[in-house]
Amino acid sequence: MNIDKLIKLCKKNNINAQSELYKLYKNSLYSLCLKYSRNKEDAQDTLQEGFIIIFQSIKKYQGVGSFEGWMKRIVINKAIDKYKSESFINVIVNEENLQENDTHIKEFKIPLDKILKLIQELPSRYRLIFNLYELDHFSHKEISKMLSISEGTSKSNLHRAKLILKEKIRTLEASRINKIKISNGN
Repeated sequence: MNIDKLIKLCKKNNINAQSELYKLYKNSLYSLCLKYSRNKEDAQDTLQEGFIIIFQSIKKYQGVGSFEGWMKRIVINKAIDKYKSESFINVIVNEENLQENDTHIKEFKIPLDKILKLIQELPSRYRLIFNLYELDHFSHKEISKMLSISEGTSKSNLHRAKLILKEKIRTLEASRINKIKISNGN
């Protein structure tokens, strides 16, 4: 069944079509949820809540733009709502010390699943801003509006997230190198 027909049936609350749509997009949307969640259980919750909203709101989808992009936006907004309901500490770093290109994860050869795990371990605010900026390409201005914070706070929290990730990656890389040395008898 093509996607347009599937959407039309979902708009009529057809359970079979909803099930098929879920099966079709659950993996890609779950991967998105993992980026914004601390663990797999939180990601699963966000995915389920996101699909509830998708099915409740599907009648509003007018066919403009990518349907998958529309669903991703709903899931990201759900993750942001979840984040906003948590309490957090606002950390501000002097903007003069911020350098956009001070951290490059690509410098190290670490499997994607390990990088994802490191990102999930970030404090909620840092994880959210890192994902929005680095992985989903939102600007600091857009992030500041979404989260009701200043652009400077968005930048400083991104900077702090990168510093934490950089340190975790260095630790992981040092551990890997030590294991290689030990296995080689050095």
